Amino acid sequence: MTKIGVVDTTFSRIDMASIAIEVIERNLPAARIVRYTVPGIKDIPVAARNLILEEGCDAVITLGWVGAKQVDKYSYIAMSIGLIMLQILTGRHVIDVTVHEDEAGSEEELRRIAVDRVRKHAMNLVRLVKEGRSALTRYAGRGLRQGYPDIGPL
Repeated sequence: MTKIGVVDTTFSRIDMASIAIEVIERNLPAARIVRYTVPGIKDIPVAARNLILEEGCDAVITLGWVGAKQVDKYSYIAMSIGLIMLQILTGRHVIDVTVHEDEAGSEEELRRIAVDRVRKHAMNLVRLVKEGRSALTRYAGRGLRQGYPDIGPL
């Protein structure tokens, strides 16, 4: 049985995990989903590690929300490096979905970006789990975006 880890934070301003879980359940109905909620983004790498190494998850999607201050940006960089190292050390996909508080002009737009980004990245995870490493090859060079409209190829 495929097992998918979903890590989210209490810092996020929307329930990103519920959105990801809905996409995963719809497209991988036989998968077991293990959710792990942590306070903030710097806690995400250890949660993802525990889901892979202790819970036996085949892949993990992480859902982080980054504040608008410079210190928040530094925390994001540290978290991202941790997730990259985790992927290298475990050979498992960790799809990082991050929303930055300052990437939109309004709360409505920020919510739209977050929902779109979560849904699209959750589908990327589903495809990788179902079809393996060539799953996204047909989309290469297409100018696809998560959180924003696709811009298309050159």
